[in-house]
Amino acid sequence: MIKIKRAYQPPEKSDGFRILIDRLWPRGVSKEKVKLDLWLKDVAPSNELRKWFSHDASKWQEFQEKYKAELKNKNQILNEIKDLEKDNKTLTLVYSAKDEEHNNAVVLKDVITHQ
Repeated sequence: MIKIKRAYQPPEKSDGFRILIDRLWPRGVSKEKVKLDLWLKDVAPSNELRKWFSHDASKWQEFQEKYKAELKNKNQILNEIKDLEKDNKTLTLVYSAKDEEHNNAVVLKDVITHQ
């Protein structure tokens, strides 16, 4: 099972293996509070795409397409995430965006579960 969760929400045992999937560390949160098992910066959107999107919901459709195109070149990392899910039963993709519906974790989860 793959779940997604904001870095600012308290970690729970039910989160299982926790992976930060952002290129930048979440502002104002200590490593102790986030309780990550892994930080996969390379699975995050490129800096160019991240800056272009700027969490603008009106760009959501195009962001999804562009991010999925970037992920096509990251099969090794996607397979690593799938293996971690198999090994840990529950995996939580941790992200820092405020918008819980329009962020890279939503897209990444969709790509992994439909790959």
